[in-house]
Amino acid sequence: MRWLVRFLFKAVIGFIGLSLLLVLLFRFVPVPVTATMLMDGNGITKDWTSLSNIDRNMVRAAIAAEDGKFCNHDGFDREAIEKAIEDNARGGRIRGGSTISQQTAKNVFLWQGGGYVRKGFEAWFTVLIEQIWGKRRIMEVYLNVAETGIGTYGVEAGARRYYGKSAASLTPIEAARMAAALPLPKKRSVTNPRGWLARHGNTIAARIGSVARDGLDSCVYR
Repeated sequence: MRWLVRFLFKAVIGFIGLSLLLVLLFRFVPVPVTATMLMDGNGITKDWTSLSNIDRNMVRAAIAAEDGKFCNHDGFDREAIEKAIEDNARGGRIRGGSTISQQTAKNVFLWQGGGYVRKGFEAWFTVLIEQIWGKRRIMEVYLNVAETGIGTYGVEAGARRYYGKSAASLTPIEAARMAAALPLPKKRSVTNPRGWLARHGNTIAARIGSVARDGLDSCVYR
C-alpha cells in the first residue's frame, strides 16, 4: 500500500510538472504537432502564422461562431455548462458547452472524443493556459491548430486551400464560412455551402459586426 501511495504521488507530481513545462513552452513556441494531427490518416497540411498576420475578421468570426463570451469568462462558460447538463438530463443534444479555451486545451494537449477522464484533463489544461497564456495567445494557438478541412490545420492553411490566399486578408463572409465549418471540417463545405450551412455562415458574418461593435474581441488586441 505504501508503495502504491508513493507511486501515485510521484505520478501526480510528474504529471503536474510536465504539464506546466509544456504550457510554458507553448506560451512562446509554436505547437509543432498534436495528437489529432498524428491520428489523421489524411496527412497534415499546416502553416503556423502569427496572430498579427491573421485577419481580424477571422478572430471575430471564431468568437461569433464558437464563444461569444471569450473575453469575459475564465475559460469556462458556466451558463453553457449548466444548459448542457439540463439538456443531458432531458435526453437532449448537448452542444455549445465548450469554450475556445477548452477547445484549445483539448486540441493541443489531449485527444478527441468524450469521457470524464479527458474532460478532467481538459479542465486542468484550460486553467493553466488561461493563467499562463492569456487570451491573445489562446486565440493564436486555437486558430493555428484547429482542423479546417480534410488533413488541413489552422486558418492559414485553410485560407490557402479554400480561397487561394493568406489568412491575412479574409473578408467577413470568407472568415464566417471557415468558422461555420470548424465543428465538422471533414463534412461541412466552406467554398460551396448550401441550405442550413449557408444560412449559418451568413449569420456568423452578420455577427462579426456585433463582435466589433461590442468589443467582444478586445481582450485579444489589448
